[in-house]
Amino acid sequence: MKKALTLFTLFALTLLLISCKNEADAYIDPRGTDYAGSESCIQCHQQQHETSILSAHYKATLPATQKNILGHFTNGKNTFVYDKNTKLVMEERNDSLYQVLYENGKEVKAYPFDVLFGFKHAQTSGYWKKHNFYELPISYYKSINNWATSPDYSAAKADFSKKIQRECFSCHSSNIGSDYVTTSSSEAYNYMGMEVHNFMNKNTLIYGIDCERCHGPAKEHVRTHLKFPDLKEAQNMVSFAKLNRQQRIDACALCHSGNDKMKLKSRFQFKPGESLSGYFQENRSPKDTLNYDVHGNQLGLLSQSKCFQKSQTMDCVTCHNPHQDTPQKSISYAKICMSCHQSTQHKAVTLKTISKSGLMNNCVECHMPIQDSKVIRFQQSNSSTVNSYSLRTHKIAIYPTVKK
Repeated sequence: MKKALTLFTLFALTLLLISCKNEADAYIDPRGTDYAGSESCIQCHQQQHETSILSAHYKATLPATQKNILGHFTNGKNTFVYDKNTKLVMEERNDSLYQVLYENGKEVKAYPFDVLFGFKHAQTSGYWKKHNFYELPISYYKSINNWATSPDYSAAKADFSKKIQRECFSCHSSNIGSDYVTTSSSEAYNYMGMEVHNFMNKNTLIYGIDCERCHGPAKEHVRTHLKFPDLKEAQNMVSFAKLNRQQRIDACALCHSGNDKMKLKSRFQFKPGESLSGYFQENRSPKDTLNYDVHGNQLGLLSQSKCFQKSQTMDCVTCHNPHQDTPQKSISYAKICMSCHQSTQHKAVTLKTISKSGLMNNCVECHMPIQDSKVIRFQQSNSSTVNSYSLRTHKIAIYPTVKK
C-alpha cells in the first residue's frame, strides 16, 4: 500500500510538472516566442510577485477600472470647470469610466478612460481611437487630491486631440506593437527595426513593467527549471547579481535617464546586460547637463552627486528594491545613508536648528529635498494659478534652503 501511494504521488507530481511546462510552451507573447509571460514566474517566485504587483513599476500602466483609478467620480469632486458654459465631468457608466464634455448644460462628447498611466504621485489617462492613442485633458494629482489639467494642456479649453506615441509606452509598459510576432524577439526586431509604424495594436499591450522587461525572455528558463526543479542556480536567465555596476545602472537608466537623447533603437528591444550606448546617443552640451529636471532623469541627477562619483559600487538598487517600493519613510533611506556616513559633520547653525535624532533619521529631507518640476505644471478647476508637480531630487548635495 505504501509503495502504491508513493508511485501515485510521483505520477501526480509528474503530471503537474508536465502541465506547467505545456502551459508555458503554449503561451504566445506579443514580444516573441522566447517570452513565457509573467504568470509563469509566480509558481517559483511567489514572494517577489506579491510585492512587485503593489509597486509603482508594476502599476506604470493599468487597465482603466474603478479599482485602479485614483480620481473621484462622486458629485462635487468629479468636475473640472473651463468657463461658465463648459465643464468636463468624470462619470461612471455601465461599469466603464468617461470624461464627459458638457457645453451649456448639454453633453457634447464622452471619451472613455482606456489606459491609466502612473499610480504613485499622479495619474493621467487616455483613450483608443482606431489604432491611435490619445491623452485625456484632465489628470489626477495626489498632491492636491483632485483633478487638474494634464501636462501641457490648457485650462481654458478642452482638447482631446493630443496623440500619445509608442515612445511613452516604452517606459510605462512592457510592450506595445503594431502586431503580434510569431518568432523570437531577436528575429522580430530584425524586420521591425525602429518600429516605423505609427499605429499600435492595443491587444499587444502588456501593462506595467513585468518580470521579463527587467530579466529578459524567460521561456527557456521556465522550461529548464520545471524539468529540473532541484537546480539552485538560475539557468537561461539574466541575474542582476552577476551584472557589473554599469550594466545594472544601464538597465535602470533605460527609462530613468531622460527622454532627450537621440534614439538609435527601440527601448523594447533592450535586454538586461546590454549597454545603453547602443540604444541612445547623447545630444546635450555639457552646460545643459547641469540643469536636469527633477522629473524623468534620476540617473543624470544622481551622477552629479559626490556619493555616486566617489563610490565604486553605488547604483540604483543601493537604495531601491526593484521588486517593491521603498516605504515612504525618511528613516528607511537614512539607514542606507548612515551605512556609509557613520560620522557626519554638520555646521553649527544646523546643529542648533535640527535635533540629533532628526539629523540621524531624516537625511533625505535636507540632502535630497522635494523640488518643483520645470516641465510639468498643471491648473486646477476654475483657477488661473499654475501649480508645479513636485518630486524628490536624486541629486545628493548640500542645499542652502530646503522646501518643507
